[in-house]
Amino acid sequence: MKFFQRLGRSIMLPVAVLPVAAILSGIGYWIKSAAGANIVSTFLSAAGGALLDNMALLFAIGISIGMAKKSDGTSALAGLVSWLVVTTLLKPETVAAFTGAKLDDVPAAFGFVQNVFIGILCGLIGAFCYDRFKDTKLPDALSFFSGRRSVAIVTAAFSLVAAIALFFVWPFVYGGLVAFGEWIVTLGPIGTGIYGFLNRMLIPVGLHHALNSVFWFDVAGINDLNNFLAGEGTYGVTGQYMTGFFPVMMFGLPGAALAMYVTAKSTRKKVAAGILLSGAISSFFVGVTEPLEFSFMFLAPVLYVIHALFMGISMVISQILPVRMGFGFSGGFIDLVLGWANPMAENPWMILIMGVAWFFIYFFVFYVVIKRFNLKTPGREDDDGLEEGTDLDPAVKDDIYLATAGKFLTALGGKENITELDNCATRLRLEIADVSKVDEKALKHAGRRRHDEGGRALRAGCLRAERAVREGRDGTHHVR
Repeated sequence: MKFFQRLGRSIMLPVAVLPVAAILSGIGYWIKSAAGANIVSTFLSAAGGALLDNMALLFAIGISIGMAKKSDGTSALAGLVSWLVVTTLLKPETVAAFTGAKLDDVPAAFGFVQNVFIGILCGLIGAFCYDRFKDTKLPDALSFFSGRRSVAIVTAAFSLVAAIALFFVWPFVYGGLVAFGEWIVTLGPIGTGIYGFLNRMLIPVGLHHALNSVFWFDVAGINDLNNFLAGEGTYGVTGQYMTGFFPVMMFGLPGAALAMYVTAKSTRKKVAAGILLSGAISSFFVGVTEPLEFSFMFLAPVLYVIHALFMGISMVISQILPVRMGFGFSGGFIDLVLGWANPMAENPWMILIMGVAWFFIYFFVFYVVIKRFNLKTPGREDDDGLEEGTDLDPAVKDDIYLATAGKFLTALGGKENITELDNCATRLRLEIADVSKVDEKALKHAGRRRHDEGGRALRAGCLRAERAVREGRDGTHHVR
């Protein structure tokens, strides 16, 4: 669980970039479809695409920063080095060069190497190498490469090994997904539902593209996406592997975002609103769901499984009903408007009715599950029980935070009782040597302030506490 908590925190760094990228790409796509290609649409699409097209690279760097202990820029460089080595060695041109095969004969799997799964793997390699080798001491003759300078070199070596392993493993993984997708086609609406469920479950590792290729393109003769855009498919059939995405992306996920915002602690709502609102906007308008999904898939995986199940159900219902719609970018409002008059579109108005229903379903289910199991979605903290009142001087801000940090250290049993310390934007995470030394009541008392200032004091106190531990202070502070 600790690993996935750290992974979830690390993923929030690149995820924070995605909403604006999705909106820029969507607006550019909309302008291009309405007025034709022009300088504005090209500019906006290129700006958004620069980030969306390199999402896996962002993950490699972000994961390497977040997963490393006491990280600095060196860990980011390590993640980048690992990504460059692995993806360059496994791209089709390189594989063709060292196997002697023609480029057209290289397995299709190597054309899909630049995905989130590889990005996360490279980030983990970079973080591991940073933690393990950042303090390496070499002989005097090689002293220039000691310490942090050795990290990138070692990372490249580890990445070579990873690339060799992936050279043999990756084609089987990709081929297995394609074969599984071709089998799902034979199951009718149930198969479509399974596809919808697996499409979401594969999002965390970026392997959904392999599965999508079976249904959307001409891998197995379905070619659902291209047939819809060309208006050359079969009316009432074409679009059946895309329709179910619209209600969930446009309405369901925004409903989930609202539930997470409503259940956020009052002192954390502004923090939560930033990622949730922007994520909901990108999901509704352009169908880019990753900003929202990555905000809770690792922090509250049970919610993500529920979301995947709902997607599967939406796909089943959409295939059974007389409703068909397709997209060129994703299942958002822009593609719904643009595809409304497509000759393959069947009763597109039903998507809006289904969407409203999914909005309330997502909202109530997410709300109940979050509250029932106290899930740590964005904006929820383990700070219940703080009392009103204060024994600190509110006029001296720095004194308040320093004193709070000292009280936290004392209540935790002193700095010697803390074996590991880490924090993100909303949590202070600690590993305690002896839990019996922790005074829970004193911890709650240490964070007391006036109700309207409580959250800010607690956050600042946590950060001061972390600095105090890192600098080896004993919790006795002086007013500056």
